Amino acid sequence: MRWGLFAPRYWPTWFGLGVLRLLALLPYPALLWCGRALGTVVVHLPIRFVRTARRNIELCLPELQAPQRERLLRAHFRSLGIGLMEVPLTWWSSTERLERLVHLEGIEHLEQARARGRGVIVLTAHFTTLELAGRTLLRVAPVKFLYRATRNEVVAYALQNFRTGLGGAPIPHDDIRAFIGALRRNECVWYAPDQSYRKKGAEMVPVFGIPAATNTLTSRLARLTGATVLPYFLRRLPGKQGYLATIHPPLENFPSDDPVSDAARFNRIIEAQVRLAPEQYLWIHRRFKGLSADYPDYYGERTARQV
Repeated sequence: MRWGLFAPRYWPTWFGLGVLRLLALLPYPALLWCGRALGTVVVHLPIRFVRTARRNIELCLPELQAPQRERLLRAHFRSLGIGLMEVPLTWWSSTERLERLVHLEGIEHLEQARARGRGVIVLTAHFTTLELAGRTLLRVAPVKFLYRATRNEVVAYALQNFRTGLGGAPIPHDDIRAFIGALRRNECVWYAPDQSYRKKGAEMVPVFGIPAATNTLTSRLARLTGATVLPYFLRRLPGKQGYLATIHPPLENFPSDDPVSDAARFNRIIEAQVRLAPEQYLWIHRRFKGLSADYPDYYGERTARQV
């Protein structure tokens, strides 16, 4: 904790954290109501996130008619609102409260993987339940997580403080040596490589049938370390039923000799999970970017720069 974090420019952030702390005291149904109300308002604002989500849904789920896509868009922003309410639920709730809300399946797969002694890559994706998914995983094992530093130092402090306080340990997203070292020490690393990636090791891999710049590091790390790769997802159940978290069996014949094929395989797993609860996927991320200038301008970015 540095005194600089209390500079006036950070006062709104501290206020927001204080509000979240108070929200953690609410009953779970009240948190759901607050999240839905927030999302209902935000979806009507003229912001980029709404345009991006609408475009992604259009690209990935073309079988839906326009009214269905708009209903999904509104449901997605309600899910985003609930996801924000799940932050205080995650950070400040007791273990007992969360165990009543989240049913965790597949613990035996993680235990068996750890018994192998080669490390575990817990492979997940960016859903609106991501923060709660991390806390749930910490119920059964110490976990390291990759993080990208935020510009707001108070937010960065809060994220790192609460996650490490709950038993997690951070690895900078670009520190591959630390990632490999953790696996070689038979540790678990929680990894979500499903967002647009255009650095070294990127390849064009289909996502819902559309080629997109994708990180192929997962299979390379698995090959280098011998780590077991376990898909892991947490899904919010309808109404007030809570959540279902599932640690799936290890990927068989993984890695293969083709990192692109391995990445496409995981993308198909994500697609199947998305179809279970499409409103819960993080549609606000501009996933469809390419590695060359001739890639389609799906979000109108080049057009906007020319205006």
